[in-house]
Amino acid sequence: YSELEGATPFTRKIQPDELWLYKNPRSDSYVPTNVLWPLVFVTPTAVILLVFLLQKDKTDVSQAILGCSLGLSLNGVFTNIMKLIVGRPRPDFFWRCFPDGEVNPELKCTGEESVIIEGRKSFPSGHSSFSFVSMGFIAFYLAGKLHIFNSIGRGKSWRLCAFLLPLSVALAVALSRTCDYHHHWQGKYEFIYVLCGSLLGISISYLCYRQYYPSLTSIHSHRPYAAITPHLELETVHSSQSSVQNEEQIKWI
Repeated sequence: YSELEGATPFTRKIQPDELWLYKNPRSDSYVPTNVLWPLVFVTPTAVILLVFLLQKDKTDVSQAILGCSLGLSLNGVFTNIMKLIVGRPRPDFFWRCFPDGEVNPELKCTGEESVIIEGRKSFPSGHSSFSFVSMGFIAFYLAGKLHIFNSIGRGKSWRLCAFLLPLSVALAVALSRTCDYHHHWQGKYEFIYVLCGSLLGISISYLCYRQYYPSLTSIHSHRPYAAITPHLELETVHSSQSSVQNEEQIKWI
């Protein structure tokens, strides 16, 4: 991941008549990285540990941490690979490329190299993908624990609110990227970069969650596969034995 983060993205050619797309003012992020990373890494860890303190289930805490860390890792790799391949300039790229506002005929950037490289990583939104992969995993984890989507937990609105709260936080982070001019929100591009980043994050979070936990509609949704598989296998064995015994009784009759 660190190597991908420092790699140089594809240099997409900008036509002179397109410069207006990239002349939005440079501004600080509403959710800077020193806020994003604690939100992404500390929040799910805190939720998982809180559940562990309440339930004392060592298998569950280990499986949850594995699932969440897998999601964050995969998301980092996929997001950076897409950024490097697409190389889409940010809305404030003009001022990253020409800090003094002076454009040369060759359109050769005169700004700081690291700032220019970061300015070519607009698609997809990393803030959106990371916030949704993290908050998405929390949402699915809580949904499973509270049985929100099966008959056990339905009919209690506070449980649904608990599921929607992390997703609301992720949505706020994603939309903030269109307000600080780090991603396009209008014109022919709409907010496709933020939308794609969000979909990427939520998809990876669900994929990794399901690697360790059963469907949210299952009555076993509150327990990881590692804890329920032996019981399910034992139930299958007992069921098979009962079927064999019934068949033998029928034959004897």
